[in-house]
Amino acid sequence: MAGRRRGWFRASGTAQNNEWVQQARQALTTAFLDMDKRQSIAEAAVAASAALFPERGMAARWDVVRARCYGASGAYLALNDRLDQAERDGTRIAQPEIDSVVRGLTEAAGGVDQFYRGNQAHLEHAVAVYGSVPQLIAQVRAQGQQQLAAVAASPYAEYPSVRHATAAVNEGLVTLEAAVSAGSGRSGRDAATRLETLLRELSTALEAAPAKQHSATTAIASAATRLDAARNRVERVAPAMSGLLREFAAASSNDLANNERQAREAVAAADADLTRARAALAANDPEDALDLTSTARAQLATAEERAETVTDRLALLRQVRDQPADRAKAVRFKLRDAQMLAVNKGVVPQWGSVLDAQSERLERAAAGLTGHHPDYWAYVSELDAISAFVAGVVDRMRNTDR
Repeated sequence: MAGRRRGWFRASGTAQNNEWVQQARQALTTAFLDMDKRQSIAEAAVAASAALFPERGMAARWDVVRARCYGASGAYLALNDRLDQAERDGTRIAQPEIDSVVRGLTEAAGGVDQFYRGNQAHLEHAVAVYGSVPQLIAQVRAQGQQQLAAVAASPYAEYPSVRHATAAVNEGLVTLEAAVSAGSGRSGRDAATRLETLLRELSTALEAAPAKQHSATTAIASAATRLDAARNRVERVAPAMSGLLREFAAASSNDLANNERQAREAVAAADADLTRARAALAANDPEDALDLTSTARAQLATAEERAETVTDRLALLRQVRDQPADRAKAVRFKLRDAQMLAVNKGVVPQWGSVLDAQSERLERAAAGLTGHHPDYWAYVSELDAISAFVAGVVDRMRNTDR
């Protein structure tokens, strides 16, 4: 009986020890699982941030928090091993030691919470964006293949705008696949976003293509009308130059000596561009036709400017010759306004003498209109220079109190 009683007492003691171990283990495991769950959520969010927004430096800040979790986990695992041993040996571990490990796990979990709450908006955004990347990639990849198939079946596939946009989409698809293979979330997202833009550009090119034949036809007709008008303007250059040379000092037209030649060259170049544009249109290449027409328009603008400079100069000098005082009167009026502004703003010491000097320039310019053929162009140029100078002074005076 005595032996049997000793066996009962040992069994009872072992059961009590096992119960104590299980309670300790449960407290530790609950604390550990709570910390581990929080750590896993934060870890995934930090990984998303590091993949998409490495410039935020979230991974480096997380390292400190994670190290604390690793330390608490290590203490938990070590104590678990000792609990197993204690269960086998029937020994006990001091409750303060168990409480210390539980406290370490709880504090580590609290550190995770503090880190997460402090960066919650960014971390949740990173998780959402990172989670959408695979879907985005699959979506744009499918759109790319569909768009390329549409191009292959399109009668406008050889238009330069469509060809260039198609080549860009093909390159975008290659870049996307490379990013996916590299496993870079940020590169994958960036490549997918870039491909979305390229697909929109290709879609726009395809949508615009059907109207280009009509646009090119209209543009060529309009440019041809403008070409005829430019030719008429050029025909007026020689008589205008003759008038300038007969009626005014040679200095009034020296800078226009090459205008007729330059205008005729520009007209001829525009004519050649339009001929090539018509040929491109006939060959079902309206985009090239539009480009050539644009070049022709630029040449026509040059021709018009060269021709009109001569005819306008003649008209201007005749007007000034008939009423030379009118132009000076307008400049004098501006000068008087500037002088009044200087008085009103109290800046006469700074600007009074400067404006007075412009009045003297006006008088000298008017006095220079002498002789059989006064240099009216020099007169106009001087008045324009005075007017521009006075305008600059007015601007500076108005800005003095800002």
